[in-house]
Amino acid sequence: MSRPATIANTKAPPRPGDGQPPEHATFLRNCWYAAAWSEEVQDKPFGLTLCGRQIVLVRARNGEAAALSGVCPHRFASLDKGVLLAGERLQCPYHGLEFALDGRCVANPHGHTPTSARLARYPLVERHSLLWVWMGEEDRVDDTLIPDFHLLEDRAHRTIRGRLQTSAHFELITDNLMDLSHVGYLHKEGLGSDAIKDGRHEVLQAGTTLQSNRWCPNGAAPPVWAALFGGYAKPVDHWLNMRWDAPSTMWLDVGVAPAGRPRTEGITVFGAHILTPETERSTHYLWAACRDFALDDDGLDVVLKTSIEHAFVDEDKPMLEDVQRNMGDRSFAEMRPVILSVDLGAVRARQVLEELRRGRRAQQPSAQIDAAAETVRELTA
Repeated sequence: MSRPATIANTKAPPRPGDGQPPEHATFLRNCWYAAAWSEEVQDKPFGLTLCGRQIVLVRARNGEAAALSGVCPHRFASLDKGVLLAGERLQCPYHGLEFALDGRCVANPHGHTPTSARLARYPLVERHSLLWVWMGEEDRVDDTLIPDFHLLEDRAHRTIRGRLQTSAHFELITDNLMDLSHVGYLHKEGLGSDAIKDGRHEVLQAGTTLQSNRWCPNGAAPPVWAALFGGYAKPVDHWLNMRWDAPSTMWLDVGVAPAGRPRTEGITVFGAHILTPETERSTHYLWAACRDFALDDDGLDVVLKTSIEHAFVDEDKPMLEDVQRNMGDRSFAEMRPVILSVDLGAVRARQVLEELRRGRRAQQPSAQIDAAAETVRELTA
């Protein structure tokens, strides 16, 4: 079970060689962010902006990955446009300075190597097919806070995965995923059904982990799920259970089974929804889907990938970007949103994040969602 990331301080001290813009108010720092899938970082530098900071990921000759400031301290060139020499040194594309993967400048082709030419290095852990980067204070690094996505590497499951970019704040995407009642409307031609809006919703909390569960019994299977279930046309029980770990990672347990029958008689797909803030108005979205059936079916991979990308790229993404445009530079609170009962999970996640930003929630040991977990009270009561 996952260990939730908990943060008591939102601002990390400056790092030498950062060359970065000021801190952003809504980003938590003392926590792990998934920057890339393992296969995305190979023999070439991989650059991205993470929480407003430009970083570069590189993989050494021995296979170990490193995360460094992505800006050369000399004339501020982007280091992801450079090359990795001998699998050990990152060379700047502008003037040829070379940096070891601990951040030290180790070669200057123009003369003396200045000791001040140093890149910030961020703690990095490779786990569950992901590269996790710690953006906060180094003396508070704790790899037990990395959420549990072990099924992504489980040989009893088959996994497909991808990445997309969304021009919206990461909390807007969290809202979308923690309130799956929208599936019956925004995705009605594929993943949605009338049974979803009529389903029973509950939110559980343990520490900084939330569980937003939707149970939709004895209804028609959504079109995509009917197809996955061999064209099943009889009523099904449909479940959509989302785990959220602060600040922005989610794990979805979703499936169908014949109405009134055990889940083992149906099919389940588990999904990773991992949000990594890029800027205040854009987000890296790493997604994965893993299943324990039809493990050798390449065609099913194509069907799933097509369905997922249609839902994300053609339906969710335009809606979220429309919402962000309508909000402009105003915060969620400044917009004074109407709160509905279906918003319970999304609003509670926002509350937990605000508590963390204000330092009102201390670090806690691992928390487990189970039958004894406290039920969050209805916010609209």
